[in-house]
Order: sequence, then C-alpha cells, then structure tokens
Amino acid sequence: MSHLNLHKTFAIPHGGGGPGVGPVAAKAHLAPYLPSHPLEQRSTHAGGFEFAGGAVSGAPYGSAGILPISWSYVRMMGAEGLRDATAAAVLSANYIAARLGEHFPVLYTGENGRVAHECILDLRPLKEATGITVDDVAKRLIDYGFHAPTMSFPVPGTLMVEPTESEDIGEIDRFIEAMIQIKTEADAVASGRWPADDNPLVNAPHTAVALIAGEWYHAYTREDAAYPVRTLVAGKYWPPVRRIDQAYGDRNLVCACPPVEAFA
Repeated sequence: MSHLNLHKTFAIPHGGGGPGVGPVAAKAHLAPYLPSHPLEQRSTHAGGFEFAGGAVSGAPYGSAGILPISWSYVRMMGAEGLRDATAAAVLSANYIAARLGEHFPVLYTGENGRVAHECILDLRPLKEATGITVDDVAKRLIDYGFHAPTMSFPVPGTLMVEPTESEDIGEIDRFIEAMIQIKTEADAVASGRWPADDNPLVNAPHTAVALIAGEWYHAYTREDAAYPVRTLVAGKYWPPVRRIDQAYGDRNLVCACPPVEAFA
C-alpha cells in the first residue's frame, strides 16, 4: 500500500526510515552528542557549540530530495487538490476498516466507529486463536502481491493500513480480499486442517523455485501457496527470495570478516 506522510518539525535535519520526513528537534545542551559530518560547518564563536559525533549518512543534511518532494506535491496539488486527496484518503481508510472490521478488530476508532486517514488492524487476537503472527501475515501478503502495510507500529502485533489518495477502489478491494482470505487460512490452521508448523502462512513467501523445483512435501498444495485467490492467475508477482531470519540480523552483530589469524 502507498504511503505519503508530511510531518512538520524543526532544528536538526532528519532522514530516517520512520513514517515521517523532515527534521527532528533537540535541546542545545544535547547538540555535542548528536551525529555530525566532516563537511558540516561548525560554529566556534562565543555561545556556539561544536558537534563531536561521527557521521551517520553520506550527506551532512540528509537527503536533499525529501523536503522539495513534499513542497512540490503541495504546490502542484493546491488547496482544492489537497482537500480532495485528504477526503479520498479518509474515505478509503474507513472503507477498509468497515470491510475488515468483522475479521480483525480496528483500534482507535472515534465515537461513530470511524477512523482518520489510516486504520490499525489488530492481529493479536488472531495470534491467540490460531498461532499465526503479524509477521506471518506480512510475509503471506507478498504471495498476494502486496508489500505489507506498516507493521507493529504504533501498537505491536498490528498492521497500520494507510491507503492514501493513490489507491483506486480495485486495488483496495484486492487488498481486502487478500486479508479476508489470510484470515480464512489462519482459521484452517486453528482447526487442524494444516499443521501449525507447515502451512502457507508460516512458510510464506513462496518463490517460483520453491514451488516447481523437486518434490512437494508440504501439507498444503502448490496452488494453495501460489494462487490462494483466482485473480492472481492473471497477474502474479513472484517474490525473489523467501523468509530469512526476520530481524535477527538487525539485533545480532555477525562479523563476516576473516579471522585475526589471517592477517598475521
């Protein structure tokens, strides 16, 4: 699903991988501890400060294209275009919430059961009932041709769906169909139709090689893996790789360099 978030803050330029763009603010007494860059201009006059941290990006002020892109979008859309885009985003998010609400709880709804420009689908009850995790759902969505929406933010074990104004009704309906079918697959695991450790969800995503090379020993069929809905037959996306180690590699430093003895 597409994402476009415009956040306004100030002070320290920021080009992180979170949902926002723009700078991050910090108090002056924290400045000496912030990351810096060897090409950055440093103030040494009285009352100024000097950055002592090392570089964390290739440019001293982050990505030069981030803010001009947002500015250009706002200028080209204009007031009327921004209003229409916002209305479409809110309508799309509420449509998704209404269609999927009977399958997944929707968090943070208002007095009338409505959401804003995003809806948060709570997958924690699904895990409790079936053992299928939000990670399994995210990986299975790849088999349906979707990059998973924001996962486990702001609530762990959830999917935050932001259709924005860029998704048409056909694509939104296709996403809804995928999520409903994934819920059905999870229920099949809970009922014992598929083993908890061998089903299309825990083994997702499925590459073409995994489906056609050698014998098939899984408890589900190749068709279950590749074509869980018939619409995929006409336009199937084939993922290039399967699941590896999730976030293990991010949380555990592994050195691939030669041993110290090799430099003796």
